[in-house]
Amino acid sequence: MGGFIRSTGRRSVEICALDNINLSAVDGDRLGIIGQNGAGKTTLLKVLAGIYKPQSGSVRRTGRTAAVINPSIGLSPGLSGYDNIENIGLLSGLALAEIHARIPDIEEFTELGEFLSLPVETYSAGMRTRLAFAVATSLNPEILIADENLATGDAHFVQRAKARMREMMDRSSILVIASHGLSTIRDLCNRAILLQHGKLVADGPVEDVIKKYQEMQAQ
Repeated sequence: MGGFIRSTGRRSVEICALDNINLSAVDGDRLGIIGQNGAGKTTLLKVLAGIYKPQSGSVRRTGRTAAVINPSIGLSPGLSGYDNIENIGLLSGLALAEIHARIPDIEEFTELGEFLSLPVETYSAGMRTRLAFAVATSLNPEILIADENLATGDAHFVQRAKARMREMMDRSSILVIASHGLSTIRDLCNRAILLQHGKLVADGPVEDVIKKYQEMQAQ
């Protein structure tokens, strides 16, 4: 977890992963989160997605939200890919008919074939990532929260994942994505924030924030 460590005056220490972050996004925003390892990027994604609850302050989301942060989150290892698709869809408020209508798209995107009938625990990490990403983005969320570093493996999948996110942005969805790759932020985002030790140190146009990040790295 990113942030800093401070003594509590007892035999334990307190790790502050995020510190006093005030952030908002509206339809059409493609928000990129950048920062060094340990800056708090993934922690912020999980707070925004509702996976972590903030110790102070609050997070308010309006609209259907999907998160692609950790391929193990939301997937039941003992169930097949198809059963996981149904479960996630139902938890997201979709009717079975709506879920089944999305299955051909998920099958095409994941390219998992017969593996979709097998338990997810038999999948490789890359296969789980493809399934989680395909299901999350097939839900037509108004808000997509993603960790770009999950888009690993063959270049074919990475490019298709980026194209799929672009399709979502064309539908005026909100994208919040964390990435170590500045080229990804430039390609996908129209706004960026910079985190350092859990603090928000820059928020604005992509090139302005990237410039500040590079200046910090050069120090």
